[in-house]
Amino acid sequence: MTQTGIISYWNRKLEEPVHLDSFIFSALLLLTVTSVAVALFRHIGLGSVLGLLVAGIVVGPYSPGPYVTAHVDDVRHFTELGVVLLLFVIGLEMKPSRLWSMRRYLFGLGSLQILLTGLAITLYVSLGTDSWKTALLIGLTLSLSSTAFVMQLLQERGELASKHGTGTFAILLMQDLAVVPLLALVPLLSETAAIASGIPLWNQLLILAGMFALLGVFGLKVVPAALEWLARHDNREAFLMVVLLAVFLAAWAMHQAGLSMALGAFIMGMLLSGSTYNMQIRALVEPYKGLLMSLFFVAVGMSINLDELTSRPLEFVGHTLVLIGIKLAILLPLALAFGYTWGNSVRITFLLAQSGEFGFVLFGSALVLNVISEATFIMAIAVISLSMLMTPLLVKLGDKIARKADHKLNPPSDSSSKIVAIEERSVIIGGYGRVGHTVATLLEASGIPFVAFDTNPIHIKRGQESGHTVQYGDISDPDLLVSAHVERASLVVLTIDQSRTVLKTVSHLRNIYPKLPVIARARDLEACAHLLKAGATQAYPEAVEASLRLGAEALKMVGAGDDNVELLMQGVRDRGYQLVRENTKHDHSS
Repeated sequence: MTQTGIISYWNRKLEEPVHLDSFIFSALLLLTVTSVAVALFRHIGLGSVLGLLVAGIVVGPYSPGPYVTAHVDDVRHFTELGVVLLLFVIGLEMKPSRLWSMRRYLFGLGSLQILLTGLAITLYVSLGTDSWKTALLIGLTLSLSSTAFVMQLLQERGELASKHGTGTFAILLMQDLAVVPLLALVPLLSETAAIASGIPLWNQLLILAGMFALLGVFGLKVVPAALEWLARHDNREAFLMVVLLAVFLAAWAMHQAGLSMALGAFIMGMLLSGSTYNMQIRALVEPYKGLLMSLFFVAVGMSINLDELTSRPLEFVGHTLVLIGIKLAILLPLALAFGYTWGNSVRITFLLAQSGEFGFVLFGSALVLNVISEATFIMAIAVISLSMLMTPLLVKLGDKIARKADHKLNPPSDSSSKIVAIEERSVIIGGYGRVGHTVATLLEASGIPFVAFDTNPIHIKRGQESGHTVQYGDISDPDLLVSAHVERASLVVLTIDQSRTVLKTVSHLRNIYPKLPVIARARDLEACAHLLKAGATQAYPEAVEASLRLGAEALKMVGAGDDNVELLMQGVRDRGYQLVRENTKHDHSS
């Protein structure tokens, strides 16, 4: 199947403006336009995705001004690696048990959405074409939605774990599984392609089973063992390389078996979801995923042909509106029939109202095999692109309608606000050594939830044997703090004995999360002063605290009252260890 050269073929037919030969200047142009567009669209509340799409239109080969490249399809194929990493990150959050609990929505709601929407679009397309093959292919292809767009929006809005987010993901996952029969359907509809692949069905199923078994062994045994060995040797660079190798190996394996690459990455993420390295893996992959996904949206914007928009605007916009209308009309009652509330049904429907990026590949293959004409190909690509462009606006509209529906059916009450107020939030512990273990034990004894992070596999294993939630992760890594949702925590306790790491973490936490309380362990009074200056709420010098404890016991043993001793110790702490600090200075000067 040929997946490249389709759009480039049309680019060569256009009258090309003066091309920017300088790679650096092209990069500057791309970064300038995307920065301005994203900042503007986020400022007016339309989200970064729409800004990236518009930026792609501006720097694309169909715009009247200078463009970055005419080979849009090549750029898009490369940036589809971002979709692979996106599904991997989602897999890290999706344990197998959770996926099994979604089976009713995955196979029931997802399958019905594809079949009913595909049939309705096929009937609409058949009104304007004599070929049932063309109508069927277009109908089924346009019934799929954009996994990249929708999952990115859900992640940006923090709604991936919500009721409507879970339902939306189940439908998208079923659509990804439907890619396999759709790929097989294209040559079957062609009069020029061979119908049989030459490989018996039992052989194909055997290959598929072998790939799944290979991924299972690799994801559950080989990768965690390699990551543990690298973590013991503190080799962060090789740690990242092994993670990326695992992701792309899984994607390649599924591609070889005839499934989508994104599905392979999702399976690998799900296999690693129970690993102690879960959070750190996500933190390392997140920047690369974000960059490639941003470029993917820009590439989609570059695919929008402005000449087609202006030459046949009514036909072009009409087809897009009909497509969106069909999806809304079918998915809303389906979601209601599967038990979703009005508000969640509306949110799911408007999130999935667009067509998906897989249409670029399917229609490209259909053009090569003469299943569709060149004019149909151009129109289909343009409709997909415009439906994607409208997605952020549709999501905002869906939110407004959903909020009104929720307000009418479930008016706010005093009890609902109390539930939020008394909700418990976890404590994050940075470092699970001797001090971290003590803090965790005290929190557990008091019934306070917590999660600890450490980079020493021995400490992690010891914590898990004690029944504590201990994950592999560098607490000073900003991406790890984002992955751990540190903004939801009630407190951060830093017990690491490395002064530079603690200071770096405190500074970052204070800059990004200014209201979050942070208490830290310090070696001495000097380190304590630096931490307080960096923004720590409290800092406790370990050596001085040990001395105070020793002094308190000495006072009690020579007859001092317990209450008086405790008041004295508390007074020393409340005054910032001033009494001890003055004595220390006197000792140093003498």
